[in-house]
Amino acid sequence: MSEIARKTGLSRNTVKKWLKAPAAVEPRYERPAKEGKLSAFEATLVAALKTDAHRARDQRRTARALFVQIQAQGYRGGYSAVTDFIRAWRQDSGKDTTKAFVPLSFELGEAFQFDWSEEGIVVGGVYHQAQVAHLKLCASRAFWLVAYPSQGHEMLFDAHTRSFAALGGVARRGIYDNMKTAVDKVKKGKGRVVNARFAAMCSHYLFDADFCNVASGWEKGVVEKNVQDSRRRVWLEARERKFTSFAELNAWLAERCKAVWADTPHPEHRELSIADVLQAEREHLMGMPA
Repeated sequence: MSEIARKTGLSRNTVKKWLKAPAAVEPRYERPAKEGKLSAFEATLVAALKTDAHRARDQRRTARALFVQIQAQGYRGGYSAVTDFIRAWRQDSGKDTTKAFVPLSFELGEAFQFDWSEEGIVVGGVYHQAQVAHLKLCASRAFWLVAYPSQGHEMLFDAHTRSFAALGGVARRGIYDNMKTAVDKVKKGKGRVVNARFAAMCSHYLFDADFCNVASGWEKGVVEKNVQDSRRRVWLEARERKFTSFAELNAWLAERCKAVWADTPHPEHRELSIADVLQAEREHLMGMPA
């Protein structure tokens, strides 16, 4: 073997491989795999597939749509390479989209719920019964908290604006109790005389407002639970801190909301965080008006 290697200039391992191979089989060199035309676009496809895995079947992008998407980004390969990659990803990752999606109680982008709570806290060395706005997307459960020294229309409008901007858009429907800043008069059944300023806000953001029946807070249970959860997760910690202003308090609340999204499993998709489902829901929200 050493003599053959010396005369041929081949390595001993190569000679050994040749000698062990069946006579009818011609030894072949293994060439390193070359990067295909699709390689640079695989990350884009995977991101799209992961997002679509949490959508209803009729809302997922087809292989053809993904092909067109990466073509616009510069892909010059064939369609079959894309379909082969999608099929292999689903099989290898165990995330076949026929099994990954579990219907939510609310559709993505369908609704948000809004409520106020009153929280005792020291701001600027003064004890306040802060008025805290809670706005929560019903599907993803992502929520936003904003604190004010008092409650009125200006605070109501500001809380919606801040919350929509932070959550990434506006759901198609808002669910409220019969708060005075929204309802001037409660009639029998579902009858309401809606406050004109509140109605103008709804028209500005293009969402419909629904109101709970009197003494039926269970109809707005997602936010009611949020009030309890946020007190436990956020306000116990907030009371141990010192804030010089409501602006500083709200900046801290913003960071805590985002942290809770990332750390909390979604109640109906335990393998996903609230932040994961919010990412999918954002594609179904209406944009902010100019």
